[in-house]
Amino acid sequence: MEIKGCRLLVVDDEALIRDSLREILEYEGCVVEEAADGAKAWALLQKSSFDAVFCDIKMPGMDGVELLEKAMAEFSLPFIMISGHGDIETAVECIKKGAFDFISKPLDLNRILVSVKNALDKERLTVKTRQLQRQVEEKYRIVGNAGAFGLALEMADKVAPTDARVLIVGENGTGKELLARRIHRASRVGDGPFVEVNCAAIPSELIESELFGHEKGAFTSAVKQRKGSFEQARNGTLFLDEIGDMSLAAQAKVLRALQEKVIMRVGGEKPIEVNARVIAATNKNLEKEIAEGRFREDLYHRLSVIVIKVPPLREHVADIPLMVDYFVKCLSASMGRPAVKVTEDALVCLQQQHWAGNIRQLRNIVERLLILSPGNISRWEVEKYL
Repeated sequence: MEIKGCRLLVVDDEALIRDSLREILEYEGCVVEEAADGAKAWALLQKSSFDAVFCDIKMPGMDGVELLEKAMAEFSLPFIMISGHGDIETAVECIKKGAFDFISKPLDLNRILVSVKNALDKERLTVKTRQLQRQVEEKYRIVGNAGAFGLALEMADKVAPTDARVLIVGENGTGKELLARRIHRASRVGDGPFVEVNCAAIPSELIESELFGHEKGAFTSAVKQRKGSFEQARNGTLFLDEIGDMSLAAQAKVLRALQEKVIMRVGGEKPIEVNARVIAATNKNLEKEIAEGRFREDLYHRLSVIVIKVPPLREHVADIPLMVDYFVKCLSASMGRPAVKVTEDALVCLQQQHWAGNIRQLRNIVERLLILSPGNISRWEVEKYL
């Protein structure tokens, strides 16, 4: 990664060290400012922005460790500590307090440049990760809270901080996955992985391998070891979508995993402990499935500590204007076009529809209207393109 143009602060009480670092870094195209002690450096950090800081440890007054602690409490900024006393304990202390790197004197040119490049790479990746996280959160944001939908959200928020298993029921397209992600983000494992398994989309002969993994050679196509979804979701959440479509044989093994908190890979002999939080969802009436022998009652009771019913869109049509506005903004941005206006009579017309496909169908209709309508969306376009 190029470091040309980046702004760096060099903090050292020795003028010779400051001059040497300035010469090296300016030769690479960096903009360099200096401070002879921690207090002056702190004043510069308060009024200017920097991409990284080179900071000596032993200085009169405020030393480098104290400056590091103050800066870490207020800024997200890579600190590269430098010292003539290059002992391991000092280096470990600085790293624990948030320093990116530790360089011993005498300074080595290549070591300096590599450290700066790595620090800037890390900071850019951190910024990019935050941007991607915000994009993901926006993609899975839940819009609306009218009527029974608001009650479902309220229940989700109450159960999220606990370890209770949750069963989410509702028609296709009502937002069951969004609700599961909302629970995950607000849970104690919200920083862990969210692993989704669509039980309806995986053939029954492969579901066991998908959930529990397999060892190399367990079957013909098992050319290498594979971790299953239970293992992938370690310290996170496993979302079993459309669990009502899972075979009885797989249900029995999921029940055992939930009871004993251990799994066995296909072809394996060693039990593996698992600790993922499990959230399940279905569009089926599981009580009816139990009565007809297609779903295990004991598994149902394991999964349904808390049952959240997500209502169909036709039962909270008051949320449609908010949802339409959200979809218009998101879809217009993805198309590279300015957002258009949806007239009041168009919104009334949309609220009068049955919406058999629920929120998913509404999103598809909004996308169709944006593509086919020449400008603002009126009732005429809605009636024409529905």
